[in-house]
Amino acid sequence: MGTLDWGLLIVRVVAGLIFAAHGAQKAFGWWSGPGLTGWQASLERMGIRPARPWALLSAGTELLGGLALALGFLTPLATALLAGLSIVIIGRVHLPHGLWNKDGGIEFPLTLAAIVAAVLLVGPGAASLDRLLQLDLAPAARAGLLLLGVLGGMAALAVPRLAPKAPLGAG
Repeated sequence: MGTLDWGLLIVRVVAGLIFAAHGAQKAFGWWSGPGLTGWQASLERMGIRPARPWALLSAGTELLGGLALALGFLTPLATALLAGLSIVIIGRVHLPHGLWNKDGGIEFPLTLAAIVAAVLLVGPGAASLDRLLQLDLAPAARAGLLLLGVLGGMAALAVPRLAPKAPLGAG
């Protein structure tokens, strides 16, 4: 295993476990997280409707996609999904706060997005389940998946705005 593979392993494991930990906060309330009910309420306050499916999708993507990234398992799929989710996180939550993380800006989620994009384009490296199972995609297919992830994230940003708000006094 060469230095590139060691570098990819470190980046994959760290970024993957960070995503998974954020997903566990949302799904289970671990590490002072909101849990699924609290996460759903947060999405409702952000105007994302219907909140329940988006809460399940986002928490599941972070948790399972993060674990898959850390293990290097189905890496192209996991990273494409995480790239799309990162677009939504940046666009819906962090963009209005500027660049710096201390102000709630895009610095941290943009860094994670860059990591998943790079791993998607380069591949997971030798120390991965994908390599062990001989799962690989051509570079053009990986680039296509990145484009799909980005377009999917942009579409997800648009869809909740199309959903009507609940009438006053309802639910």
